[in-house]
Amino acid sequence: MSSPKAGIIMITVTLAAAALAATVAAWLRSRFFGPLHLSLACSFLAAAAAMLYYLMLRRPRAVYLVDYAGFRTPHTCRVPFASFVEHAKQHPAVNERSGRFMTRLLERSGLGEETCLPTAHNYIGTHKYCTLDAARAEFELVAFSAIDDLLAKTGIIAPDAIIDIVVVNCSLFCPIPSLVDMIVSKYKLRSDIRSVHLAGMGCSAGLIAVGLARNLLQVAPPGACALVVSTETITPNYYLGSERAMLLPNCLFRIGGAAALLSTSPAKARFRLNHVVRSLTGALDSSYRCVFQEEDAEGHRGINLNKDLMDIAGDSLRANITAIGPLVLPAREQLMFAFSFIARRLIGTRVIKPYIPNFSTAFEHLCIHAGGRAVIDELQRSLGLSDQQVEASRMTLHRFGNTSSSSLWYELAYIEAKQGRMRKGDRVWMIGFGSGFKCNSAAWECIQPPAPNANGPWATSIHRYPVHIPDVLRH
Repeated sequence: MSSPKAGIIMITVTLAAAALAATVAAWLRSRFFGPLHLSLACSFLAAAAAMLYYLMLRRPRAVYLVDYAGFRTPHTCRVPFASFVEHAKQHPAVNERSGRFMTRLLERSGLGEETCLPTAHNYIGTHKYCTLDAARAEFELVAFSAIDDLLAKTGIIAPDAIIDIVVVNCSLFCPIPSLVDMIVSKYKLRSDIRSVHLAGMGCSAGLIAVGLARNLLQVAPPGACALVVSTETITPNYYLGSERAMLLPNCLFRIGGAAALLSTSPAKARFRLNHVVRSLTGALDSSYRCVFQEEDAEGHRGINLNKDLMDIAGDSLRANITAIGPLVLPAREQLMFAFSFIARRLIGTRVIKPYIPNFSTAFEHLCIHAGGRAVIDELQRSLGLSDQQVEASRMTLHRFGNTSSSSLWYELAYIEAKQGRMRKGDRVWMIGFGSGFKCNSAAWECIQPPAPNANGPWATSIHRYPVHIPDVLRH
């Protein structure tokens, strides 16, 4: 509720309470009590009632996930490893050494043979087809398909009457008109809609978008709905040089996207959003530059992934779990962590190992950003997770590749597609990493398990998963 409206309501309630108190005081004074003490008591009660109502207005509203949908990658966009390398070699800048590097990287990446690239990347001589129109076409295909599926799942026929807020996150593609404008134009949304396009925020921007939508819902009318679209348009961002650190994104990133509907109304909601915690370590130069868009020596633009990326991600993760731990962990785990921290300070970090909280006591399911095999390995090691706890992340990477900020929604869809895994009351922890460098978390609680056979983007493949990933590919 907006502050002017809240102020008017508070004043009205105060005046009404004061008038009622005066009436009651006059009646009681004439029957039982003296005037002074009774007037003071009634005035105090009126003020207390008004203050209590004001505090209730100031309390943050609960935010719910009504439902979500992931883009179903078409089979025609599938790019097997051999096709990917063969197409890449057709460009003059990709020499034999670079071709061998990409082949080894794909073999050890954890990606499968069914990952998809946008149409422009399926042509030989890719650079000729990575145009602005092709980039817009990719966004329209991914975003509109995901939104259409979401509207169908939620039974929304007239989105202009339901959607009050639109938040889109896409880091590398920021056209004019904006991506939000494209959605407003497609679905004929209202002219007073609140809209934001988040750019340049990296793979963790999906959780930033959720947090922003949550904040906007706090000042929207009760029961308002926010549409969150998370994707990465990779058509215009294909690196055409030979720098190894900049060839990595070409091999790992794949087409994908998701749409989610948030609301302050619990009606028909499937999850409750409990916490969003963001950690940004960009004040350190090493963190700021570890994922950096730049040009190589020959002027080819791409994303440079620093060799210290995993160490920086580990530091960012520690900062994030330190912030979210007190919000979700039981008292015993918090005390163990505190004792370990104090002992390491007093006795020494070499003598006492750090205590890793058991997050299984706080969450039944984990969705770790499928940024790559190394990212999942590092989090599994740092948090002491089992293979089953990171299964959704590994399988998402295998089936869809790194779809940037939308990968967390594919992982949630994987858990729900495995019938019986998601139950009412189950808690879900989403962890995303992104440039800057950021580590963001979101904690959800399941209110309504999925309907039978609601497999979403996994509809045609969930029966084949999980698949075995040989150790040679994981180490």
